[in-house]
Amino acid sequence: MSAIPREVPRLAVEDFLGPPARTRASISPDGTRIAYLAPWRERLNVWVESVDADEEARCVTADDNRSVHTYHWSDAPRWLLYEQDGDGDENWHVYRVDLENPDAEAVDLTPFPGATVAGFESTVARPGRALLHLNRRDPAEFDLYELDIATGELTMLAQNPGQVAGWLYTPDGDLYAQTQTADGDIELAQWDAGMGKPRPVTTFDGTDYPLGIQPSQLTPDGTGVWLGSNRDTDRTRLARLDLATGEETEVDSHPDFDLDTRSTVFPTLPSPLIRNRHTGELIGARYLGERQVIHPLDPHFAAVLENLEKLSDGDLSAVSCDASGLRWVVSFTHDRDPHVTHYYDHTTGESRLLFRPHPHLDPRVLAPMTPVTVPARDGLRLPSYLTLPLGVEPTGLPLVLLVHGGPWHRDNWGYNPLVQLLANRGYAVLQVNFRGSAGYGKAFLKAGIGELAGKMHDDLIDAVDWAVTEGYADRDRVAIFGGSYGGYATLVGVTFTPDVFAAAIDFCGPSNLVTFLRTVPEFVRPHLVNNWYLYAGDPSDPQQEADLWARSPISRVDAIRTPLMVVQGANDVRVVKAESDRIVDALRARGVEVEYLVKDNEGHGFVNPDNNIDVYRAADRFLARHLGGRPSAE
Repeated sequence: MSAIPREVPRLAVEDFLGPPARTRASISPDGTRIAYLAPWRERLNVWVESVDADEEARCVTADDNRSVHTYHWSDAPRWLLYEQDGDGDENWHVYRVDLENPDAEAVDLTPFPGATVAGFESTVARPGRALLHLNRRDPAEFDLYELDIATGELTMLAQNPGQVAGWLYTPDGDLYAQTQTADGDIELAQWDAGMGKPRPVTTFDGTDYPLGIQPSQLTPDGTGVWLGSNRDTDRTRLARLDLATGEETEVDSHPDFDLDTRSTVFPTLPSPLIRNRHTGELIGARYLGERQVIHPLDPHFAAVLENLEKLSDGDLSAVSCDASGLRWVVSFTHDRDPHVTHYYDHTTGESRLLFRPHPHLDPRVLAPMTPVTVPARDGLRLPSYLTLPLGVEPTGLPLVLLVHGGPWHRDNWGYNPLVQLLANRGYAVLQVNFRGSAGYGKAFLKAGIGELAGKMHDDLIDAVDWAVTEGYADRDRVAIFGGSYGGYATLVGVTFTPDVFAAAIDFCGPSNLVTFLRTVPEFVRPHLVNNWYLYAGDPSDPQQEADLWARSPISRVDAIRTPLMVVQGANDVRVVKAESDRIVDALRARGVEVEYLVKDNEGHGFVNPDNNIDVYRAADRFLARHLGGRPSAE
């Protein structure tokens, strides 16, 4: 694996981190229009144009404060919906746009201060309506509502009695509730006040429940639900749960790969379940290994998929079709040609390129991302990705170890603007799916239990050693960089192994696991038993609290001598600003170099392009100072 040396232009930070010209397109149910996100007043907003491009595209939302990232077509041609929070506070509201009245302002359909919408889903069986979970009554409890999209009327279908983690509502009006036991088991029961008590359907081990039950997973007849399950197996397969009997039946599986459940952590990613928009039937399933594999589950979709996959050598990403299933808008994941979007007509077999989100980026000057396997010291094989810069010999390079968040997430093949920025600056970039990462089987995931700042960190150090031994990296010029859990891992790197790294960048990472777990949002706390409490510990138990403290970077802050940069959103509700303040204040009191960037209008992960450009310009300069790279001239 060697890069071919050639001249590579030095690109500006905004070439990678600036807003796309267009992105996230989808076709309307009637097949006449295409919606997409594009800049308006330096923020991404929703635009709509005709499929035939015979009329001028128009911006239909008007948010000049914060970029819009999630929108939904309704089944009625008149209405389009989008979601927005307030400066990163994660209090999501649903807004309605009237496409027939361009002068009308967007209407907030959930205008409840301090409340957030979760699980917003339109329903095939009830046109013009949508289901949503809303915690307007109690911040810790989500009630189930039905929304009349045209009138804005909200009807409560079920009030949370205090232990329900999620609701299902069938086309026949049957109600099912998910509850969680004190031990973390997930129980599904039919919920009917007339029954006196809920009728149990089934129970899952909470740690064997990789794709939770959502309204979008109901079968069209309402008698079952499709879910990802690894019950009695290591791999996550596609199964159907019968709501009457509780019987679980395998629908589809891959011999080596897990069902791709990343959308449970990042809802903007494509669902593993590909469904017919008009009928609700399941037509395909996504699996993810080094690359993606889609299994068609319907003859018509199999024929469509064969033609769609000819449009790009990337992995099929977002897909949308009209109600007939004949007209499609699709985009592709690709390491060097990000999210190229096409229109395809299955009636004629004709297709056309709609847009490249970043038309100024030439794929020929971007660096390939290559799957590699890193051996851990105990023999565990760590699926990883290595990106080597073009234009230089791939030996003795400065290396950036880029650590993903979660930790119950994973790195995957595809375009990453930060990876490409770093490669353009001459750095090798290594992304490691350390033990505890999702998507590699139940045993690999559970190997992370009790291993924060332990074997999970050893995996990262072993990856650095591998890169040095293979000749790619210069041991004296290695940086660690990560956000959220990756930020925590960065801080662990400079406190538990301070001699390994020449520079470190922490993006909204917790410095104290005890205070982090005590300050998560109220509605998150009941669910910690299956993730943070299981993998790290419960701070309400004195013994576990002591262990959490021992695994916290703040407990070893005196060991830090690595130059550190810390980035934080002031409105972050997951990792509150105090987590970054503590580590920065402690270092500044000792006179240790630390650069601290805080954005007042951001939360957990930045949305607005100008803020991201500011942060990564600073990171570019910071790494150049400490790894010997050259930042852009801006």
